Amino acid sequence: MSNVRVIIWGLGAMGSGMGRMIAAKQGIEIVGAIDTHPEKAHRKLAQVLGVDAPDVTVVSEPGDVIKPGAADIVLVCTGSFTREVYPQLELVAKARMNCITIAEEMAYPAAQEPSLAKSLQKMFAEAGVTLLGTGINPGFVLDSLIIALTGVCTHVESIKAVRVNDLSPFGPTVMRTQGVGTWPEEFHKGIETGVIVGHVGFPESMRLIASALGIKLDRMEQVKEPIISNTHRETPHVKVAPGMVAGCKHIAYGYSGDKLVLTLEHPQQIRPETESVNTGDYIYITGVPNINMSIAPEIPGGIGTIAMTVNMIPAVINARPGLVTMADLPIPRALLGDISALIKG
Repeated sequence: MSNVRVIIWGLGAMGSGMGRMIAAKQGIEIVGAIDTHPEKAHRKLAQVLGVDAPDVTVVSEPGDVIKPGAADIVLVCTGSFTREVYPQLELVAKARMNCITIAEEMAYPAAQEPSLAKSLQKMFAEAGVTLLGTGINPGFVLDSLIIALTGVCTHVESIKAVRVNDLSPFGPTVMRTQGVGTWPEEFHKGIETGVIVGHVGFPESMRLIASALGIKLDRMEQVKEPIISNTHRETPHVKVAPGMVAGCKHIAYGYSGDKLVLTLEHPQQIRPETESVNTGDYIYITGVPNINMSIAPEIPGGIGTIAMTVNMIPAVINARPGLVTMADLPIPRALLGDISALIKG
């Protein structure tokens, strides 16, 4: 059976990680790569990834590789917001190729961009190909994993989930959007102006859970609070003195009528161990029976996003055409054998 052919659009930390993962797998190969960064564009893929890879040259112009018949699927690893990646997804649909994007809002784009979600559904369905948004979160920890755990319940009254993670491995962009290295006054001003956003994806995770379980979600509230450091903390990209902001505690509350049915918490900070904070993922389902799940330390975000994206490739290729969510597809699983053997038809 022919190898599954993949194009990777964006060779940052996530896209490059996917490239290295694919290079080590059987029955799948990279046939194209796109990146505009001067240190990556026009170089051989193997040089960019640092591992053995097909003889592919990284291009800076998407049109050089996003063409009908060029690949079976495109992995778009370029942005976080639906409006940001929409033009790229449109190009992929016009080329009639399946697509997975790690843009957080694309996990359930109808939550905040219903008109764009409708448009994407139409263009991908008419092209006969499939589009999925996924990652570690949204995509798994605070939505798909929760949905799966409710499968053993006869009734669910409410759900609370908490992801406590370490921001230290991330770069300058994440530090800015989380407010790391600011003073509390700067943090609050950044929240007001939208410079500091906290976690991207709570509306999407909320709507994904509600849709899958049949919960009538009437409103959602979000709270973003600074995590003030009592100690000196430092990463390669930021230094935090006592009294400065080490991260953001972002909480979302979902209500059905006046009843609180969904609570999602995501406190993120650098070097949490300096103040004896342990990372982890926790899910508490109040129902019949009650479910209490704990994973400690946290599932690593970077590795998790890379693995989720690559591991969902066969499911997306096999899925019905159009825009799908993680709730529409088979449960995620590691792909340890010949990936091409998993493709139907």
